[in-house]
Amino acid sequence: MTLLYSAEGGIATLTLNRPEARNALNGEMCEALRAAALQAAGDAAVKLVVVRGAGPAFCAGADVKERTGMNQDQVRARRLQAFAAYRALEALPMPALAVVQGAAIGAGVEIAAACDFIVATPDAVFGTPEATRGSVGATQRLPRVLGKRLAKDLMFTGRRLSAEEARAAGLVSRVVADLDGEIQKISRTILEAPPEAMRAAKQCIDRGVELDARGALALELAAIEAQLASGRWMGKA
Repeated sequence: MTLLYSAEGGIATLTLNRPEARNALNGEMCEALRAAALQAAGDAAVKLVVVRGAGPAFCAGADVKERTGMNQDQVRARRLQAFAAYRALEALPMPALAVVQGAAIGAGVEIAAACDFIVATPDAVFGTPEATRGSVGATQRLPRVLGKRLAKDLMFTGRRLSAEEARAAGLVSRVVADLDGEIQKISRTILEAPPEAMRAAKQCIDRGVELDARGALALELAAIEAQLASGRWMGKA
């Protein structure tokens, strides 16, 4: 199985499971990742989604060996599979955490960036060398996080950001040695919070950054009104 899915105690864990290929993303994994994200989204018991990789790498990028013998239509279809998987992760209604250790390259950066925030180990590295390898990809999410100049530096030169550089640039939220301990602390806080508030806050942030200041404020006010109408506010039920 190219992806493992488990749901327990309000946490759905999606594990990229091709350690022998450094979790390189192939078509089967794309479909499994999309299906797992949809499964988590539809499970009312899930309050947090955690995405991680099996083995020493998070995801070393797309499986280029898979393209051998493909025609243009097949390559296009395969790329669209990946886009659908990223979109499904990005559309999760509950918080999604990417746990990155080792390399997150190309598609690995896309998967991590499609989550709400990233916790990384000190040995993590991030890169998007698609253009240097004769391809196009990872040109949309990264500039929105890093800014276009740093994103271009990574894309045009193949430069890799260390975990600390990625944290300073705003891609990574936390760099920790005790990964499991940090995940437990994050999970505890999210699981104890009202899920409706978490989902509303996520929606307001994700949609609000695409609006002007007035539209973003209107979005937040609408969320506040919905919360008041529900009777669930300031610990009230």
